[in-house]
Amino acid sequence: MLEKLEAINQRFIHIGEEMNKPDVMADMKKFIQMNKDYKELEPIVKAYKVYKNVLDNIASAKELLKTEKDEEFRDMAKTELADLIEQRENLEEEIRVMLIPKDPQDRKNAIVEIRAGTGGDEASIFAGDLYRMYIKFCETKNWKVDVIDMMEGTVGGFKEVIFEVNGQDVYGQMKYESGVHRVQRVPKTETQGRVHTSAASVVVLPEAEEFDIELNMSDIRKDTFCSSGPGGQSVNTTYSAIRLTHVPTGIVATCQDEKSQIKNYEKALSVLRTRLYEIEHQKYLDEVSSKRKTMVSTGDRSAKIRTYNWPQGRVTDHRIGLTLYNLQSIIDGDIQELIDQLQLAENAERLKVEIKD
Repeated sequence: MLEKLEAINQRFIHIGEEMNKPDVMADMKKFIQMNKDYKELEPIVKAYKVYKNVLDNIASAKELLKTEKDEEFRDMAKTELADLIEQRENLEEEIRVMLIPKDPQDRKNAIVEIRAGTGGDEASIFAGDLYRMYIKFCETKNWKVDVIDMMEGTVGGFKEVIFEVNGQDVYGQMKYESGVHRVQRVPKTETQGRVHTSAASVVVLPEAEEFDIELNMSDIRKDTFCSSGPGGQSVNTTYSAIRLTHVPTGIVATCQDEKSQIKNYEKALSVLRTRLYEIEHQKYLDEVSSKRKTMVSTGDRSAKIRTYNWPQGRVTDHRIGLTLYNLQSIIDGDIQELIDQLQLAENAERLKVEIKD
């Protein structure tokens, strides 16, 4: 482990030196990539320095026990040694997890798409509940949310809502939400008091940055139309809504949330770029999934990942068999425990793969 950590430390120093060179600073794509690598290595290097210090102190304490005759000093050294050994073990466990190769997309922002599935109006209402759950979760993380497009349901909620989340390591946290979410409850439209099952699908994509994919603007067809839904006086009066079509693939991105056509165009272009980038990212997910058969963050969006049961007040995540009986707080945005447990499960799985390899 020490050899691996020292190699990482040397790479960290090398990147820091390279980033200060004029030719690297002039190449924005290269500089951005190196800056990301530098930030990713920084916590490992900090942990390495603490770990190295603990090892040095352990060696000193052992040496003291060999030479010291005074019993009082020996007792103090024994106590310190026991504490240091515990620190070493804890640090080794933390570093082992830190050394697991990360999904390179984890640090990216995310585009989140929620769509009502089976269940009619109740599915739209539930899609709205999921949207509010994520908005409240993002608020606790101090992440910035921008709505890109939405289609409201007939009795509330959304048939579809797409939004962008900006912040630190957004995709690394939000990616676990991709899949089919199922709700079991008595709908507002139900007169007999029967429990219905409805569903909504969630897709979380790592937002493609400008340097991630090269877009040929001549391949993109731009259409403008009147926006619909909430938006004040400009609705249905100005051609501010934008639809972009990538002609070679047929992929479409729409944005009508902003009153400004330019802002809608920028948001739609970001979504289009992300959806094109997703094709390559899906290959990565498929490759990883083939190695880890039970990986919790596969790209299978048809998989039922979670059930929200209102009569029993429970939420069950089917990927790791976790059931929590605090449905109301979860639907109010407190999903960190679910994400933490999913991350632990994935890290354990990655460790198995690393050891096997």
